[in-house]
Amino acid sequence: MKIIEAVRRNAVTVEPDTSIEATAQLMERSGVGALPVVDGGELVGIVTDRDIVCRGIAANVANDARIDSLMSTPVHSVAVDADLQAAFATFREHPVRRLVVTDGEGVVGMITVDDLLINVSADLADLSRPVTGETIFGHRDAPVPRTADG
Repeated sequence: MKIIEAVRRNAVTVEPDTSIEATAQLMERSGVGALPVVDGGELVGIVTDRDIVCRGIAANVANDARIDSLMSTPVHSVAVDADLQAAFATFREHPVRRLVVTDGEGVVGMITVDDLLINVSADLADLSRPVTGETIFGHRDAPVPRTADG
């Protein structure tokens, strides 16, 4: 499976000079917990709801301060046409929960650990369905084939 097949939402990004308050409101409207920070089309950082709380609110940073004062760098990303295993590998190597998905021209979306868990659990459910039925309802032997004699 390719990365793009697992991306659940279109990209929502924020500019570095956007205020903390406007960024939090954009996250709320978009239903996301992180936004790539893009400056002139270039990915320069990522900001999460946790960054806003821990680095912003808890540190008494003004709501009108620029979001790039709270963003994290470097940003871990994965190519849109990469195999999904590339995301698993990146998550294993780095202590992050989100990867920015890029296509060479810019940000395409985001893939999260949650997205991968949803995909894996759906695959396991599909795989276990026949086994579950057999376990619950018992194994049914195929009938013995008839012979020419009887």
